[in-house]
Amino acid sequence: MRSFQSQPEQGVGEPRVKRPAEERGRIVMREGKPRPLFFTGKRPKRDRHSRRKVSFFHFRNYEPAFKYFTEQVLDADFVPTPTPTRATIKRGEEMSADYVCTPFKHIIGDYAAALEQGADVLVQVTGFCRLNYYGELQEMILRDAGYTDFQMLNFSYVASGKMRDYIAYCKKVVNPNLSVAHGVKNLLGAYRMVEHIDAFRDRYLANAGFEVEPGSFQRVRKEFISSMNAAKTNSDIEDGFRRSMDALDALATKKPADPVRVGIVGEYYTAQDPTSCLNLEQKLLDMGVELSNAMSISAFNLHFNIDAAQASISEYSTYDMGPTSTFNIAAAKRYAEAGYDGIVHIKSAGCTPEIDVMPVLQRLSRDYHVPVLFLTFDTQTSDAGLDTRLEAFYDMIAMKKVR
Repeated sequence: MRSFQSQPEQGVGEPRVKRPAEERGRIVMREGKPRPLFFTGKRPKRDRHSRRKVSFFHFRNYEPAFKYFTEQVLDADFVPTPTPTRATIKRGEEMSADYVCTPFKHIIGDYAAALEQGADVLVQVTGFCRLNYYGELQEMILRDAGYTDFQMLNFSYVASGKMRDYIAYCKKVVNPNLSVAHGVKNLLGAYRMVEHIDAFRDRYLANAGFEVEPGSFQRVRKEFISSMNAAKTNSDIEDGFRRSMDALDALATKKPADPVRVGIVGEYYTAQDPTSCLNLEQKLLDMGVELSNAMSISAFNLHFNIDAAQASISEYSTYDMGPTSTFNIAAAKRYAEAGYDGIVHIKSAGCTPEIDVMPVLQRLSRDYHVPVLFLTFDTQTSDAGLDTRLEAFYDMIAMKKVR
C-alpha cells in the first residue's frame, strides 16, 4: 500500500514549492488524519454495515409491498415482522392503556417484536383518526420500555402531503443518499404491487369457498406471496401476478349458480387484518360462501372518491363522520343493491367512527331487507364466541335465501 508522508511547514517569506503533477489531488496527512486536498462534490456513501434496518407493523398480506418499498425505494434492509402470536398481542396489551383502540395494541406489540429482531427504524403511517397521533405515542412507550436504539419514520410528521416533503423526510431518517429518480420509479412499482395483492385477494375470496381440492387455493396464495416477496423489478411484479392469477383461475371449483354471498365492511385495520379479526374471512369461506371485503389499501387509499361516495348515500348521511364512515356506508349500500345475502360490519373496541356508522347500517338493513351482523373485536375476543355467531348468521341468511 502506498504511504503518504506529511509535508514540511512552508516558512513565511519562502517561495511556494509547486507540487509534482502526480501528487496533485492526492490525500495528504494533516495532524495524522487523511483528508482530500479539495472537495470533489461527492460525499462518501454509507457502507453496508451502516444501512438502516426497517420494519413495518404486521398487516394482512402487504408484507411484500412493504419489503419492496424498503429495499427498492429506501435502499435499506427490510426486517420482516414475526407472525403475531398470542404472546405478541399480550405484550402490546400490557404496554397500552386500556381505553386505546385494539389496533394500537396489536401494532405496538409488533413493533417490540421487530426491534428484538434487529430493526432500527419503525414505520408508522398517517391516518384519519387517532391513528394520526399513535406513532409519536408508541415511540414514547417503546423508549420508556427500554427500546432506545431506533428511529421512527412517522409519516404523520409530513403535514403537507407533497411528494418532495416525504422524500426529504425519508432521506433524513433512513438514507441520506436516497436517489429521488430511482425511488419515485420504484414507488410506482410498490403501488402496483399493492393493487395486485388486493386484486388477488378479491378473486380468492370470491372462489376459495368452493374449492374441490382442499387447500388448493391456500397453496396458490402462498406461491403468489412468495413471488411478490422475491420481486426486484416492476416486470417481476407483473409476471408473478399474471402467473398467480392464471393458477388461481385454473383451480377446480364446485360453485353453485346462486351461492350465498356475504360482504364485509368495517374499520380499516380490523376489517383487513386476519389476526385482528380472528381469521374471520377464512371462517366464512369454510362455510361455503362467496365473500367480498370492501376494505383495502387500493379501494380506500388509492382509488376512493369521497365526494362521489357521499353523494351516493345522501339519503342516509348528510355529512362525513370521519375516517372510513362514508366509505363503509357506501360499500354496504352497494352490497345491498347488488342483492348480497348478508353484510358483516367489523370494528375494534373503542372505535368511535364505526360506532356512529352502526345506526345508518341498521336503517340500510331495514330498507333493503338484508341482515347485518355487527362484530366488535378486542384482545379478549375468543374464537368460540365468534364461531357461534357466524354459524347462526350463516344459517339465518341461508334459510332466508331458500325461502
